[in-house]
Amino acid sequence: MWYNIPMKDYILLCFNVLLTVVGQILLKKGVNTVGSISSFRELFPKLSQIIFNPYVVGGISIYGFTTFVWLVILSRVKLSIAYPMLSLGYVMVIPFSWWLFKESIPKVRIIGAIVICIGVYLVAQGEA
Repeated sequence: MWYNIPMKDYILLCFNVLLTVVGQILLKKGVNTVGSISSFRELFPKLSQIIFNPYVVGGISIYGFTTFVWLVILSRVKLSIAYPMLSLGYVMVIPFSWWLFKESIPKVRIIGAIVICIGVYLVAQGEA
């Protein structure tokens, strides 16, 4: 146990975060294939392209699955610990965005990710 939470629960939380990140990546890939949507007026004509895009369908499916994983987590871990752990998804998305979508990652974003990691550590530390 780490901070009075079984390691298997931390692994489950990390699995949930990773799947959420994969879901976001698939959603992003899907809307990239549809193209930029600059207003809600543009959304509706492209809605069928978005809804039936295989990447979007995959991302939404993963989100559905992670909802059930999240319910298992909530049955075992305090919400005040589990929910802040989801912010690790913000950290995990940064390298994937750089690698897969060739997004630039400014230093301030890296510093922000480090701050998030410190915050998650401190939240988990509160259980000791």
